[in-house]
Amino acid sequence: QDYYGRELQKSGDLKTNACVTSARPLSKAVRDALDCVHEEVVARYYGCGLVIPECLVACRILDLGSGSGRDCYLLSQLVGEQGHVTGIDMTKSQVEVAKKHIAYHMDKFGYQKPNVEFLEGYMEKLGDAGLADESYDIVISNCVINLVPDKRAVLQEAYRVLKPGGEMYFSDVYASQRLSEAVRKHRVLWGECLAGALYWRDLYSIAKEVGFSPPCLVTASPITIDNKELEGIIGDCRFVSATFRLFKVPRSSQVGPGQVIYNGGIMGHEQELVFDANFTFKEGEVMDVDAEMAAILRSSRFAEEFLIRASEANAATPQGCC
Repeated sequence: QDYYGRELQKSGDLKTNACVTSARPLSKAVRDALDCVHEEVVARYYGCGLVIPECLVACRILDLGSGSGRDCYLLSQLVGEQGHVTGIDMTKSQVEVAKKHIAYHMDKFGYQKPNVEFLEGYMEKLGDAGLADESYDIVISNCVINLVPDKRAVLQEAYRVLKPGGEMYFSDVYASQRLSEAVRKHRVLWGECLAGALYWRDLYSIAKEVGFSPPCLVTASPITIDNKELEGIIGDCRFVSATFRLFKVPRSSQVGPGQVIYNGGIMGHEQELVFDANFTFKEGEVMDVDAEMAAILRSSRFAEEFLIRASEANAATPQGCC
């Protein structure tokens, strides 16, 4: 709270580049939406990418660690007036910045009433903020889960508030090994999203324990620290900024491999949908998928965008982390 509320006043105050790594090229719709966000909101934002999944119209979205509200105001435009976006953050001054600009954005977007709200609270205790079971279609977060000591509690709460078939789509920092005590207790490295980074293999085990489908890696890029003093403390550990998607797949959807055809109906992704690092669906083409991907597509908001049929043969598709 002190680091993000008082020490940092703008993104230029960050001491490493861990929190400013881009995720993947932005569509024109997202670039245009970003241009509509108030300059103070953008300046006070410290995320490590842009966590904007596809197929968002009329969705209910929860942003964990929403900060000054940049992603929430972006998503507000993409879900439309019939959708809703909730942002929650533990830093009072950041929540105040976000709230201050609600009227500005709703007027700019031409909405009759706000479709965003901002709450002060903790992402590992969403119940304390009044967030009910199975109340959101999508949960996002942008470079904040590393700031929470109990990662499992965050994923457990995200799983609880997601509807069946819902998705957690999030960008964060991961380490190539479990971090030493000296690194984990370093104040600046905590604030800069490195000391709390999860060993990447632990994400897979925690997701499985909580009940999510296996993580789908979307993008990953190495982080360079560019600070000799901090590099000396970290040693030979390496970090990446990565975006993953996890799905809350009902057991009834888990039947077996299949064949799918993408109908090209998602705005901005008419020709192809780059779902993750393993699966790119081209409009009108038949594609074999494994049982996990078939279940994800069948149970999620993507179901209406695909023709899905069972396959007798085992789907010969790549699996696991790149």
